Amino acid sequence: MDTRPAVDLNADLGEEVTDDAALLALVTSANVACGYHAGTPAIMRAVCAEAAARGVSVGAQVSYDDRENFGRVARDVPPEVLREQVADQVGTLASIAAAAGTSVRYVKPHGALYHRVIDDEEQAAAVLAGSGDLPVLGMPGRFLDLAAAAGRVVRLEGFPDRAYAADGRLVARGEPGAVLEDADAIAAAALRLAPGVDSLCLHGDTPGAVVHATAVRSALDRAGWALRPF
Repeated sequence: MDTRPAVDLNADLGEEVTDDAALLALVTSANVACGYHAGTPAIMRAVCAEAAARGVSVGAQVSYDDRENFGRVARDVPPEVLREQVADQVGTLASIAAAAGTSVRYVKPHGALYHRVIDDEEQAAAVLAGSGDLPVLGMPGRFLDLAAAAGRVVRLEGFPDRAYAADGRLVARGEPGAVLEDADAIAAAALRLAPGVDSLCLHGDTPGAVVHATAVRSALDRAGWALRPF
């Protein structure tokens, strides 16, 4: 029996900006773009098939309907509309995953929606309502609080390739140093974050994402961590 401490390693995939196959050889969970900020059914099928073959968990990375801005611009979407948009994204990926011999095992908001639901209870509730009873992945805030209160499984994540502000939030992408690029620094951050989270996230759209994932996985292995999917 493996008694090592365990952590999940996830990455954003299916966004048409990285080597999905290479990342799927390194991560244990894949946040799959569901078509609203990036991705297509064909890409979703390819990612789900590879994930199923490698035993990588599939998660629905749901977003505002905003491919033009990669889902990174805040939108004021009525809750009932957001609920249906989330349900559409989860449903689409669930069907594709089932055909590939796997299933959607969690939901994670993307970009502007991810940060909005940390504080916005109405938007958080809409995402939860649209995603059934799936486990949720995110940072501390209203989204996770509401999910836990509803009896949903909650997974806390950390970001070794991003800088943190004093309040524990991520430094805005437009600020200097917000996105880390040095693989050694990212690996060191992963070791610092691992004891306090369930999952470590690497952004698939970051240049060098495969190099970063390789460094993080090696560092965790050397430090005695087991990498396990949800």
